[in-house]
Amino acid sequence: MFKYLLLVALGGASGAVARYLVATGVHAWWKWSFPVGTLMVNLVGSALIGLVFVLIERQVIHPDWRGVLMVGFLGAFTTFSTFSLEVIHLLEQGRSLVALGYVLASVCCCVVATGMTVLLVRAVVN
Repeated sequence: MFKYLLLVALGGASGAVARYLVATGVHAWWKWSFPVGTLMVNLVGSALIGLVFVLIERQVIHPDWRGVLMVGFLGAFTTFSTFSLEVIHLLEQGRSLVALGYVLASVCCCVVATGMTVLLVRAVVN
C-alpha cells in the first residue's frame, strides 16, 4: 500500500510541475487577460483523463495506473480551484461577460474534450 501511495504522490508532483510549466508557458505566450493557461491545462487534462479511462477500461494498461495517472498526475495537473478563483477575479473586476465566457468555454470544452477522446480511443482500441 505504501508503494502505491508513493506512486500516486509522485504522479501528483509531476502533474503539479507540468501544470505550472504549461500554464506559465501559455500565459507568457498569450498576452491577454483571459486565463488561457488554466483553460489549456484543463482542456488537455480532460482529454487525457478520457484517454487513460479508456485504456484502463479496455485493459491496455493495468488498473493500478488509475491512481498514478488519473488521481495523481491528472488530479494535480487540472485545477478547478484555480479556475474558480479566476472567475471570481474576473467578476470582481466587473468583467462579467468574460467570466461567463470563461465558465462556458471551460465547462463545455472540457466535457467535449473528454467525451471526444473517449469515443476516439474506444474506436481505435478494441
